[in-house]
Amino acid sequence: MKKIRKAVIPAAGYGTRFLPATKATPKEMLPIVDTPTIQFIVEEALNSGIEDILIVSGHGKRAIEDHFDSAPTLEAELRKKGKLDLLAMVEETANIRIHYIRQRYMRGLGDAILCAKAFMGDEPFAVLLGDDVVYNPKKPALQQLIDVYEKTGSSVLGCQMVAEDQVSSYGIVAGESVGERLVRVTDMVEKPAKEEAPSRLAVLGRYVITPEIFELLEQTKPGKGGEIQLTDALKMLAMKQFIYAYDFEGRRYDLGDKLGFLQATIEFALRREDIGAAFRTYIKEIAHQI
Repeated sequence: MKKIRKAVIPAAGYGTRFLPATKATPKEMLPIVDTPTIQFIVEEALNSGIEDILIVSGHGKRAIEDHFDSAPTLEAELRKKGKLDLLAMVEETANIRIHYIRQRYMRGLGDAILCAKAFMGDEPFAVLLGDDVVYNPKKPALQQLIDVYEKTGSSVLGCQMVAEDQVSSYGIVAGESVGERLVRVTDMVEKPAKEEAPSRLAVLGRYVITPEIFELLEQTKPGKGGEIQLTDALKMLAMKQFIYAYDFEGRRYDLGDKLGFLQATIEFALRREDIGAAFRTYIKEIAHQI
């Protein structure tokens, strides 16, 4: 069984839900306190043992490449002023092994994953979506999925239970329980109506997928909006080999939603050693004023 060494991060979307901020700034670069969202995703991949990362970008995403590149002028200025802690942070970001490919046309998540075919070859790989950040200081969400893959040798979908009134916003898993937090997938329903949802177990932006998915993606016809859906290809894969859904542990934030983004910003700020205590005091003060 081949080790999970590579990951793909789709980052070509327009981010229209965060306009006007995303008119000139990639949504993946919007900061949670002072750290771009995509950096949290990259760090989760690295902390899960991933060695090479492919970012599928698109028009207007150059800022992502610049963020993970060296910055000689900035580095020289930080060195000159003796700000060695900030210098180390900037240099560390530039040393991450990240590769890029452009998704020419916005044809959905399935097409974005298909862009990674040559990079992945015949290896199983991880997928991390930038709209979901998961906080778990003990074990990253992706590492949890990789652990399941190493036991089963099969594709694994990262899932969590969502409220009944939220099932229409996600891909929902149908299947049978085969262990603690583990379900063998028999079907997937994309954004079902509440009364048609087979469960409340939603796929939430983390995957480990076997390379057979690429042939199936090539066969997948565009669906609604002319997009190639990853869910459709995964359903076909489930007919050929086992796929599992794992209810991963961690506090998940929906960064595709403005409220979720604000929740992440506040909670990550409260966890910070440098500003957490002062920010907590501030929140208590304004809670009685607003």
